[in-house]
Amino acid sequence: MKKTLKIWTLAVLILFLFPILLQLLPAKQSDSSSVMLKQKAYIVYASNVLEAPKPSSDKKVLIHFTHSEEAYEPITLANDGKVAVSHKSENITKLGEKLQLQFAAFGIEADLLPVDIQKVMAKKGIPYHRSYKAIRPYLQESLANKTYDIVLDIHRDSVTADKTTVTVDGERYAKIAFVIGKEHKNYSKNYEVAKRLNGHLEARVPGITRNILVKGGPGVDGKYNQDLHPGLVLVELGGIGNTEEELNRTISVIAEAAASSFADE
Repeated sequence: MKKTLKIWTLAVLILFLFPILLQLLPAKQSDSSSVMLKQKAYIVYASNVLEAPKPSSDKKVLIHFTHSEEAYEPITLANDGKVAVSHKSENITKLGEKLQLQFAAFGIEADLLPVDIQKVMAKKGIPYHRSYKAIRPYLQESLANKTYDIVLDIHRDSVTADKTTVTVDGERYAKIAFVIGKEHKNYSKNYEVAKRLNGHLEARVPGITRNILVKGGPGVDGKYNQDLHPGLVLVELGGIGNTEEELNRTISVIAEAAASSFADE
């Protein structure tokens, strides 16, 4: 009887003290703490073999998505139960903020071009094959207002996961392919930027790249707006079958490789 009474007394005491203890806890995290937690949630440090590049405070990157509704089948399936390679909301643009935060981890300022060009095109009735021309004036405006060292046009390739995935030390990464348009006189400068990034990516995760594709002639754009900036490169980030985890892991390598390429200068 006494034992039962003690248990009930302890239970009543806990219930009485719980609201008081709850009030003593911090009601809200500071803004800086929230930002740090958000960054930690996104940052997946992909390589630990090479020394991490030193933070850079003067380099700037512009990120944009010419085909902003390109999507990954595992991600659309997980979010709305449908397998799709194009999606109004669960698409490649969701990776922009993650990449931005990865660059911030290395002290690199990264801006996102503030336009969802496929929505603009749908509203204006512009056909899909004119995507590069449609986004061009937005790029021109941003490049006129600010100086950038690298401009990344992020895409999702249409090939399957067996061609766009690599496993290194038990971790799976979405592969990267750089595309350079050769139909402008200074394309070799864009090529050199892609080559430098490609080298740093491979140094960190061997096999993560699918080489550099130089395109021109009938049936392709041939410029990809790369004539607007010598550091503009088109990045095929994975393919239709890559998972969010694989993409996140590769995003961290992109930022680390870019930071190292800046250190070379």
